[in-house]
Amino acid sequence: MRIYQKWWGFIFVFLISLIPLTALMHSGLPLTHDGQDHVARIANFYQNLSEGNLIPRWAANLNWGYGHPILMFLYPLPSYAASLFHFLGFSLVDSTKLVFALAFIASGVAMYLWLREFLGEIPAMTGAILYNFAPYRFVDLYVRGAIGEHVAFIFPPLICYFLLKLSQAPPPRSKNTHLGGVLNRFYFAGTSLSLAGLILSHNALLLMFLPFVIIYAIYLVFNSKNKRLLAISYLLLASLGLGMSFFFLYPAFAEGKYTLRDIVASTEYFSRFVRLDQLFYGPWSYGISGQFTVQVGIMQWLLALGSLLLAPSLFRKDRKLLAFYLIVFIIFIASLFLMLKESDFIWRTITTLQKFQFPWRFLSVSVFTAAILGGLFVHLFKNEDIRKAILVVVLVSTFVLTRDYWKAKDYLQKPESFYTGIYNSTTDTGESSPIWSVRFMEKRAGAHAEVIRGEATIREVFRTSTRRRYEIESTYKSRIRENTLYFPGWRVYIDGERYDGVQFQDPLHRGLMTFYVPGGKHIIDVEFHETRTRTVANYISLASFVLVIGTLFKTYKLSQK
Repeated sequence: MRIYQKWWGFIFVFLISLIPLTALMHSGLPLTHDGQDHVARIANFYQNLSEGNLIPRWAANLNWGYGHPILMFLYPLPSYAASLFHFLGFSLVDSTKLVFALAFIASGVAMYLWLREFLGEIPAMTGAILYNFAPYRFVDLYVRGAIGEHVAFIFPPLICYFLLKLSQAPPPRSKNTHLGGVLNRFYFAGTSLSLAGLILSHNALLLMFLPFVIIYAIYLVFNSKNKRLLAISYLLLASLGLGMSFFFLYPAFAEGKYTLRDIVASTEYFSRFVRLDQLFYGPWSYGISGQFTVQVGIMQWLLALGSLLLAPSLFRKDRKLLAFYLIVFIIFIASLFLMLKESDFIWRTITTLQKFQFPWRFLSVSVFTAAILGGLFVHLFKNEDIRKAILVVVLVSTFVLTRDYWKAKDYLQKPESFYTGIYNSTTDTGESSPIWSVRFMEKRAGAHAEVIRGEATIREVFRTSTRRRYEIESTYKSRIRENTLYFPGWRVYIDGERYDGVQFQDPLHRGLMTFYVPGGKHIIDVEFHETRTRTVANYISLASFVLVIGTLFKTYKLSQK
């Protein structure tokens, strides 16, 4: 009975989170905007892993078979997770659906765990319901199929949970020195891993949630008795979280200059602003951007605005909680404003925002903060019966209001080979394409390598995602085209000697690698290597990961004493 009382809120959130996921049990892949592309991308990711590339960067089968560097620039964590399920025997489609399902459940549980720590059981359950059952969550799940954003929802509340627990753990010199050492190490490692998880889940959402996480950390430091120690701990764990994700983050930032990222994304945002009334209500639709609903949620609005009416009572009761409330409410309003056309001057001034492409992506922050405000609203009622009544009303209302959103428009029934073979898309809007190439290829190549000048025969010895070998016998000096887009890291070797004359900006073969082979019989190797930037980033991530694992191991050893 005691175990049930301790875990009943967790069990409640877990069980209600299962209900909207029943549509994922249907055979096939839900028909969404990006779902099919995600599966194809994951197929290329898994192929890299199976070939021994622990950090996949090149998707060989995408872009009509010419390859693409998209794996370098788009959130690898969902692909790692799906690859694990695929390795365990699930199909690519089922592996992708499992990631969607587990991320949905985990995000609700994470919100519940965090809010429970300072608001109590019923407010935490209410906040978790508002977080998971916001209309935008089902847009991500069943309309857009946005796996990166969907997974990212796990980490903001999880980071905040560990930050809070770290601030509450006994200091090293307290009477509970042993307990403090165990808890501090565990929460320290948990925060670092959660921060790395957010970074590796979605590029844009990382930047959207980062201000809240930083402000919340400052808030906890300000209210701590050990301000200096806590601040140092936060800085160290942030460094480790950043370090663990550096293998992805730094190359994506540093080598993004070689892509069409800034060109494609610079003006797209302007046509994606929403109207204020759309944030209050919009009919459900499986259509494209501008057609699907961007509402925050009716119950989310009611409790968020209701909390504003009751907030003055916090002046007399809890000034610290009032400060937290104001932080959350201001960020809630700011996230709403950034989706409106009136905020265009901010988007023009802070050009980093333009890389987000869609202003309505700030709904992620709106949903997050609205859930917190809903939990605070319930917390302001001290009568337990009133709290339970509000919880029931919220639960029933959200179920009634969103039940029609818990289903897919249709299902794709494709063989596994459709995703593992040549795929006629880059799986993005072309922003990751090399700047010296066209945005999208338009047809498949006749062969992997072709003679474009001279006379030669080509025999392919083997081919993987990042290595190709050919035997070429040329009557005289001939020009060869490797039908793979060039990107820094690709190298050509002729009979084991590196060839430095690779061309990739010929207008007739734009973006494709061409090189000359002398007369005679030769072994040609075309290989994709890590650049110095990527190598340095890899070592930083490895060192950071070892430190965090060491911290967890030390925690385990201490807990056994």
